[in-house]
Amino acid sequence: MIRTATPADVPVIHAMIRELADYEKALHEARATEEQLHDALFGEHPALFGLIAEDESGAPAGFALWFRNFSTWRGTHGIYLEDLYVSPDKRGGGHGKALLTELARICVERGYHRMEWSVLDWNEPSIGFYKSLGAVPMDEWTVFRLTDDALVELGSTPR
Repeated sequence: MIRTATPADVPVIHAMIRELADYEKALHEARATEEQLHDALFGEHPALFGLIAEDESGAPAGFALWFRNFSTWRGTHGIYLEDLYVSPDKRGGGHGKALLTELARICVERGYHRMEWSVLDWNEPSIGFYKSLGAVPMDEWTVFRLTDDALVELGSTPR
């Protein structure tokens, strides 16, 4: 079962984010607090949206966190999937596919023309899974990121 995340899910989502960061060998980079996550999902102006996958007993098995992006080429919004995670002991039960199916349904229902996400190039199980659903890698694109000191330095440059 897939449902919309609620404020009561924040501690579980936060714990799973840390599990995901550990799996991706970047736990030291996972600095978000439960309070920040709650504000992003349920604050006055939510910028992040969440889905929870539940197992047969109703316990959380995984989650998807996403936000809207915009394609200037298509002229419509889309979904950027920030995180998709299924607990290791729940993998293979269809939860990941159900989360992606629900996100695709949201895209279709709202007239969005894209759903995008990033995957680490060494994560072959996930890459194979995504390809099996019809997703294609954007190999000709390179992701750039500004964070920490480089972001502060550029943002502090006088106009």
